Amino acid sequence: MQPIYIDFLNRFDIEALAITDDEILHAIETSLATQGRGEAVIEPRMHLEPGVANGHFNVLRGALRAPIDLAGVKVVGDFVDNYRLGLPSELATLLLMDPATGIPRAILDASGITDMRTGAVTAIGARHLARRNSKVLGHVGARGTAYWNVRLLDRLFGFDEIRIHSRRPESREAFAARLSEDLGKPVIATADWRSCVEGADIVVEASRLSQPEPLLRTDWIKPGALVIPYGTMSAVELSLCGIMDKMVVDDWGQCRAGRFGSLRAHVEAGLLSEATLHAELGQIVAGLRPGRESDAETILLWHRGLSLSDIALGHAMLAKAARLCIGQKLRFA
Repeated sequence: MQPIYIDFLNRFDIEALAITDDEILHAIETSLATQGRGEAVIEPRMHLEPGVANGHFNVLRGALRAPIDLAGVKVVGDFVDNYRLGLPSELATLLLMDPATGIPRAILDASGITDMRTGAVTAIGARHLARRNSKVLGHVGARGTAYWNVRLLDRLFGFDEIRIHSRRPESREAFAARLSEDLGKPVIATADWRSCVEGADIVVEASRLSQPEPLLRTDWIKPGALVIPYGTMSAVELSLCGIMDKMVVDDWGQCRAGRFGSLRAHVEAGLLSEATLHAELGQIVAGLRPGRESDAETILLWHRGLSLSDIALGHAMLAKAARLCIGQKLRFA
Protein backbone atom coordinates (compact mmCIF):
# COMPACT_ATOMS: atom_id res chain seq x y z
CA MET A 1 0.00 0.00 0.00
CA GLN A 2 1.19 3.49 -0.82
CA PRO A 3 1.98 5.71 2.19
CA ILE A 4 -0.91 7.83 3.45
CA TYR A 5 -0.14 11.23 4.95
CA ILE A 6 -2.45 13.37 7.04
CA ASP A 7 -2.27 17.16 7.15
CA PHE A 8 -2.09 18.40 10.75
CA LEU A 9 -2.82 21.90 12.00
CA ASN A 10 -2.45 22.63 15.71
CA ARG A 11 -3.71 25.74 17.50
CA PHE A 12 -0.53 27.70 16.76
CA ASP A 13 -0.85 26.83 13.06
CA ILE A 14 -4.47 28.03 13.07
CA GLU A 15 -3.38 31.32 14.62
CA ALA A 16 -0.54 31.70 12.11
CA LEU A 17 -3.02 31.48 9.23
CA ALA A 18 -4.51 34.83 10.34
CA ILE A 19 -7.68 33.93 8.50
CA THR A 20 -9.71 37.05 7.79
CA ASP A 21 -13.31 37.85 8.69
CA ASP A 22 -14.28 37.79 5.03
CA GLU A 23 -12.60 34.40 4.48
CA ILE A 24 -14.55 32.95 7.41
CA LEU A 25 -17.86 34.41 6.26
CA HIS A 26 -17.35 33.24 2.68
CA ALA A 27 -16.54 29.66 3.70
CA ILE A 28 -19.55 29.38 5.99
CA GLU A 29 -22.01 31.08 3.67
CA THR A 30 -20.95 28.75 0.85
CA SER A 31 -21.47 25.69 3.06
CA LEU A 32 -24.91 26.91 4.17
CA ALA A 33 -25.99 27.34 0.56
CA THR A 34 -24.66 23.86 -0.25
CA GLN A 35 -26.71 22.43 2.59
CA GLY A 36 -29.78 24.39 1.47
CA ARG A 37 -29.53 22.90 -2.03
CA GLY A 38 -29.40 19.39 -0.58
CA GLU A 39 -25.79 18.80 -1.63
CA ALA A 40 -24.63 17.67 1.79
CA VAL A 41 -25.19 15.00 4.40
CA ILE A 42 -25.61 15.95 8.04
CA GLU A 43 -26.26 13.55 10.88
CA PRO A 44 -27.84 14.63 14.18
CA ARG A 45 -25.21 15.27 16.81
CA MET A 46 -24.50 12.68 19.46
CA HIS A 47 -23.47 13.23 23.07
CA LEU A 48 -21.02 11.53 25.40
CA GLU A 49 -21.44 12.31 29.07
CA PRO A 50 -18.43 10.96 31.00
CA GLY A 51 -20.12 11.67 34.32
CA VAL A 52 -17.00 12.93 36.09
CA ALA A 53 -17.45 16.70 35.60
CA ASN A 54 -20.06 19.32 34.78
CA GLY A 55 -20.00 18.84 31.03
CA HIS A 56 -20.25 16.55 28.03
CA PHE A 57 -18.85 15.91 24.55
CA ASN A 58 -20.71 16.72 21.33
CA VAL A 59 -19.98 14.53 18.30
CA LEU A 60 -20.87 16.18 14.98
CA ARG A 61 -20.84 14.35 11.66
CA GLY A 62 -21.37 15.39 8.06
CA ALA A 63 -20.16 15.50 4.45
CA LEU A 64 -20.03 18.13 1.73
CA ARG A 65 -19.99 17.39 -2.00
CA ALA A 66 -17.55 18.87 -4.51
CA PRO A 67 -15.73 21.20 -4.67
CA ILE A 68 -14.97 20.62 -0.97
CA ASP A 69 -15.64 16.87 -1.25
CA LEU A 70 -14.88 15.93 2.36
CA ALA A 71 -16.52 14.05 5.19
CA GLY A 72 -15.82 15.12 8.73
CA VAL A 73 -16.28 14.29 12.39
CA LYS A 74 -15.76 16.88 15.12
CA VAL A 75 -15.62 16.08 18.82
CA VAL A 76 -16.05 19.13 21.03
CA GLY A 77 -16.11 19.18 24.80
CA ASP A 78 -18.55 21.49 26.57
CA PHE A 79 -17.41 21.87 30.18
CA VAL A 80 -18.81 24.91 31.95
CA ASP A 81 -16.34 24.93 34.88
CA ASN A 82 -13.18 24.93 32.75
CA TYR A 83 -12.61 28.59 33.53
CA ARG A 84 -11.57 27.53 37.04
CA LEU A 85 -8.62 25.76 35.41
CA GLY A 86 -7.79 28.62 33.06
CA LEU A 87 -9.23 26.69 30.10
CA PRO A 88 -11.91 27.56 27.55
CA SER A 89 -15.20 25.75 28.05
CA GLU A 90 -15.06 24.30 24.54
CA LEU A 91 -12.07 22.35 23.21
CA ALA A 92 -12.39 20.46 19.93
CA THR A 93 -10.72 18.24 17.34
CA LEU A 94 -11.78 17.87 13.70
CA LEU A 95 -11.04 14.82 11.53
CA LEU A 96 -11.52 15.21 7.76
CA MET A 97 -11.77 12.20 5.43
CA ASP A 98 -12.16 11.31 1.76
CA PRO A 99 -15.87 10.41 1.41
CA ALA A 100 -15.14 7.99 -1.46
CA THR A 101 -12.41 5.90 0.16
CA GLY A 102 -12.45 6.69 3.88
CA ILE A 103 -8.80 7.82 3.74
CA PRO A 104 -8.07 10.31 6.54
CA ARG A 105 -7.03 13.64 5.05
CA ALA A 106 -6.47 16.01 7.96
CA ILE A 107 -6.61 16.53 11.71
CA LEU A 108 -7.15 20.06 13.00
CA ASP A 109 -7.37 21.71 16.37
CA ALA A 110 -10.99 22.79 16.06
CA SER A 111 -11.40 24.96 19.16
CA GLY A 112 -10.82 28.12 17.14
CA ILE A 113 -12.80 26.71 14.23
CA THR A 114 -15.77 26.15 16.55
CA ASP A 115 -15.65 29.75 17.74
CA MET A 116 -15.24 31.23 14.27
CA ARG A 117 -17.86 29.17 12.47
CA THR A 118 -20.42 29.75 15.22
CA GLY A 119 -19.90 33.49 14.95
CA ALA A 120 -20.14 33.28 11.18
CA VAL A 121 -23.47 31.41 11.26
CA THR A 122 -24.79 34.03 13.70
CA ALA A 123 -23.65 36.85 11.42
CA ILE A 124 -24.85 35.28 8.16
CA GLY A 125 -28.18 34.50 9.79
CA ALA A 126 -28.45 38.16 10.77
CA ARG A 127 -27.53 39.25 7.26
CA HIS A 128 -30.64 37.48 5.96
CA LEU A 129 -32.98 37.85 8.94
CA ALA A 130 -32.20 41.12 10.76
CA ARG A 131 -33.33 44.60 9.71
CA ARG A 132 -30.73 46.17 7.46
CA ASN A 133 -30.59 49.27 9.67
CA SER A 134 -30.00 47.31 12.90
CA LYS A 135 -27.82 49.50 15.10
CA VAL A 136 -28.06 48.06 18.63
CA LEU A 137 -26.70 44.64 19.58
CA GLY A 138 -27.47 42.96 22.91
CA HIS A 139 -25.26 39.92 23.53
CA VAL A 140 -25.44 37.64 26.58
CA GLY A 141 -22.43 35.39 27.11
CA ALA A 142 -18.67 35.83 27.02
CA ARG A 143 -17.38 32.39 26.02
CA GLY A 144 -15.17 31.76 22.99
CA THR A 145 -17.95 31.80 20.41
CA ALA A 146 -19.24 35.11 21.82
CA TYR A 147 -16.21 37.04 20.59
CA TRP A 148 -16.76 35.95 17.01
CA ASN A 149 -20.51 36.57 17.23
CA VAL A 150 -19.91 40.21 18.11
CA ARG A 151 -16.93 40.73 15.83
CA LEU A 152 -18.56 39.30 12.70
CA LEU A 153 -21.95 40.88 13.40
CA ASP A 154 -20.28 44.27 13.74
CA ARG A 155 -18.38 43.59 10.51
CA LEU A 156 -21.73 43.38 8.71
CA PHE A 157 -23.79 45.99 10.59
CA GLY A 158 -21.38 48.57 12.07
CA PHE A 159 -23.40 48.96 15.27
CA ASP A 160 -23.87 52.28 17.03
CA GLU A 161 -24.23 50.47 20.37
CA ILE A 162 -22.96 47.10 21.56
CA ARG A 163 -24.06 45.78 24.97
CA ILE A 164 -22.72 42.59 26.51
CA HIS A 165 -23.50 40.71 29.69
CA SER A 166 -22.20 37.60 31.42
CA ARG A 167 -22.68 36.11 34.87
CA ARG A 168 -19.24 36.96 36.29
CA PRO A 169 -18.32 40.68 36.47
CA GLU A 170 -14.64 40.01 35.76
CA SER A 171 -15.59 38.04 32.67
CA ARG A 172 -17.90 40.65 31.17
CA GLU A 173 -15.56 43.54 31.93
CA ALA A 174 -12.60 41.79 30.31
CA PHE A 175 -14.75 40.79 27.34
CA ALA A 176 -16.00 44.34 26.83
CA ALA A 177 -12.45 45.70 27.03
CA ARG A 178 -11.17 43.20 24.45
CA LEU A 179 -14.01 43.92 22.05
CA SER A 180 -13.64 47.67 22.47
CA GLU A 181 -9.95 47.48 21.60
CA ASP A 182 -10.42 45.14 18.63
CA LEU A 183 -13.47 46.89 17.16
CA GLY A 184 -12.30 50.42 17.87
CA LYS A 185 -15.55 51.51 19.53
CA PRO A 186 -17.10 51.53 23.01
CA VAL A 187 -18.65 48.28 24.22
CA ILE A 188 -20.96 48.43 27.25
CA ALA A 189 -20.78 45.72 29.91
CA THR A 190 -24.17 45.58 31.62
CA ALA A 191 -24.89 44.26 35.11
CA ASP A 192 -28.07 42.36 34.18
CA TRP A 193 -29.87 40.67 31.31
CA ARG A 194 -32.61 43.25 30.91
CA SER A 195 -30.35 46.25 30.41
CA CYS A 196 -28.39 44.22 27.89
CA VAL A 197 -31.19 43.01 25.61
CA GLU A 198 -34.21 45.29 26.08
CA GLY A 199 -34.86 47.31 22.93
CA ALA A 200 -31.91 45.82 21.00
CA ASP A 201 -32.29 45.26 17.24
CA ILE A 202 -30.37 41.98 17.42
CA VAL A 203 -30.33 39.84 20.57
CA VAL A 204 -27.89 36.94 20.92
CA GLU A 205 -28.23 34.57 23.88
CA ALA A 206 -25.09 32.47 24.34
CA SER A 207 -25.25 31.95 28.08
CA ARG A 208 -23.57 29.17 30.07
CA LEU A 209 -26.26 27.79 32.37
CA SER A 210 -25.95 24.54 34.31
CA GLN A 211 -29.72 23.99 34.09
CA PRO A 212 -32.63 25.63 32.22
CA GLU A 213 -33.75 28.96 33.66
CA PRO A 214 -35.92 31.60 31.89
CA LEU A 215 -33.64 34.62 32.29
CA LEU A 216 -34.41 36.20 28.89
CA ARG A 217 -37.93 37.63 29.14
CA THR A 218 -40.21 37.75 26.13
CA ASP A 219 -41.52 41.23 26.91
CA TRP A 220 -37.99 42.67 26.66
CA ILE A 221 -37.86 41.85 22.93
CA LYS A 222 -38.37 44.81 20.64
CA PRO A 223 -40.92 44.33 17.81
CA GLY A 224 -38.99 43.74 14.59
CA ALA A 225 -35.93 42.36 16.39
CA LEU A 226 -33.95 39.26 15.50
CA VAL A 227 -33.40 36.91 18.45
CA ILE A 228 -30.66 34.27 18.27
CA PRO A 229 -30.58 31.90 21.27
CA TYR A 230 -28.14 28.99 21.19
CA GLY A 231 -27.18 28.17 24.74
CA THR A 232 -26.85 24.49 25.68
CA MET A 233 -29.44 25.00 28.41
CA SER A 234 -32.56 27.06 27.75
CA ALA A 235 -32.58 30.64 29.04
CA VAL A 236 -35.75 31.78 27.25
CA GLU A 237 -39.40 31.73 28.23
CA LEU A 238 -41.84 29.38 26.51
CA SER A 239 -43.77 32.45 25.37
CA LEU A 240 -40.90 33.57 23.11
CA CYS A 241 -42.20 31.56 20.16
CA GLY A 242 -45.57 33.28 20.44
CA ILE A 243 -44.23 36.70 19.37
CA MET A 244 -42.31 35.42 16.36
CA ASP A 245 -43.41 36.00 12.78
CA LYS A 246 -40.78 33.55 11.54
CA MET A 247 -38.76 30.83 13.22
CA VAL A 248 -35.62 29.56 11.49
CA VAL A 249 -33.14 26.82 12.49
CA ASP A 250 -29.82 25.67 11.07
CA ASP A 251 -30.87 22.01 10.83
CA TRP A 252 -34.27 20.70 11.87
CA GLY A 253 -32.97 17.15 12.27
CA GLN A 254 -30.67 18.31 15.07
CA CYS A 255 -33.14 20.72 16.63
CA ARG A 256 -36.03 18.30 16.93
CA ALA A 257 -34.04 15.63 18.80
CA GLY A 258 -31.74 15.28 21.80
CA ARG A 259 -32.01 16.70 25.29
CA PHE A 260 -29.85 19.82 24.98
CA GLY A 261 -30.54 23.14 23.31
CA SER A 262 -32.05 26.53 24.02
CA LEU A 263 -35.46 25.67 22.54
CA ARG A 264 -35.68 22.04 23.63
CA ALA A 265 -38.74 22.72 25.83
CA HIS A 266 -40.40 24.63 22.98
CA VAL A 267 -40.01 21.63 20.66
CA GLU A 268 -41.36 19.26 23.29
CA ALA A 269 -44.34 21.54 23.87
CA GLY A 270 -45.08 21.70 20.13
CA LEU A 271 -44.42 25.43 19.95
CA LEU A 272 -41.60 24.86 17.46
CA SER A 273 -42.44 22.10 15.00
CA GLU A 274 -42.36 21.33 11.30
CA ALA A 275 -45.71 23.13 11.09
CA THR A 276 -44.47 26.33 12.76
CA LEU A 277 -40.93 26.31 11.32
CA HIS A 278 -40.39 28.82 8.51
CA ALA A 279 -37.18 27.39 7.05
CA GLU A 280 -33.69 26.13 7.62
CA LEU A 281 -31.09 28.87 7.27
CA GLY A 282 -29.39 27.09 4.37
CA GLN A 283 -32.61 27.22 2.34
CA ILE A 284 -32.72 30.99 2.83
CA VAL A 285 -29.03 31.46 1.95
CA ALA A 286 -29.55 29.34 -1.19
CA GLY A 287 -32.49 31.54 -2.22
CA LEU A 288 -35.06 28.77 -1.90
CA ARG A 289 -37.00 30.38 0.97
CA PRO A 290 -37.43 34.07 1.83
CA GLY A 291 -35.59 35.64 4.73
CA ARG A 292 -36.83 38.88 6.26
CA GLU A 293 -39.57 40.40 4.15
CA SER A 294 -40.42 43.50 6.19
CA ASP A 295 -38.98 45.61 9.02
CA ALA A 296 -42.03 44.73 11.13
CA GLU A 297 -41.21 41.01 11.35
CA THR A 298 -39.90 39.66 14.65
CA ILE A 299 -37.73 36.64 13.85
CA LEU A 300 -36.08 33.83 15.76
CA LEU A 301 -32.94 31.95 14.62
CA TRP A 302 -31.88 28.88 16.60
CA HIS A 303 -28.61 27.32 15.54
CA ARG A 304 -27.26 24.24 17.28
CA GLY A 305 -24.01 24.09 15.31
CA LEU A 306 -23.31 22.38 12.02
CA SER A 307 -20.65 19.81 11.22
CA LEU A 308 -20.82 21.20 7.67
CA SER A 309 -19.57 24.56 8.92
CA ASP A 310 -16.62 22.89 10.64
CA ILE A 311 -15.78 20.96 7.47
CA ALA A 312 -16.04 24.02 5.24
CA LEU A 313 -13.90 26.23 7.47
CA GLY A 314 -11.40 23.42 8.03
CA HIS A 315 -11.13 23.02 4.26
CA ALA A 316 -10.55 26.76 3.80
CA MET A 317 -7.85 26.71 6.49
CA LEU A 318 -6.08 23.74 4.88
CA ALA A 319 -6.07 25.49 1.50
CA LYS A 320 -4.56 28.63 3.03
CA ALA A 321 -2.06 26.57 5.04
CA ALA A 322 -0.89 24.90 1.83
CA ARG A 323 -0.34 28.28 0.18
CA LEU A 324 1.58 29.60 3.20
CA CYS A 325 3.44 26.34 3.95
CA ILE A 326 1.99 26.16 7.47
CA GLY A 327 1.43 22.90 9.37
CA GLN A 328 2.89 19.45 8.99
CA LYS A 329 2.15 16.06 7.47
CA LEU A 330 1.82 12.97 9.61
CA ARG A 331 2.33 9.47 8.19
CA PHE A 332 -0.84 7.46 8.78
CA ALA A 333 0.03 4.20 7.01
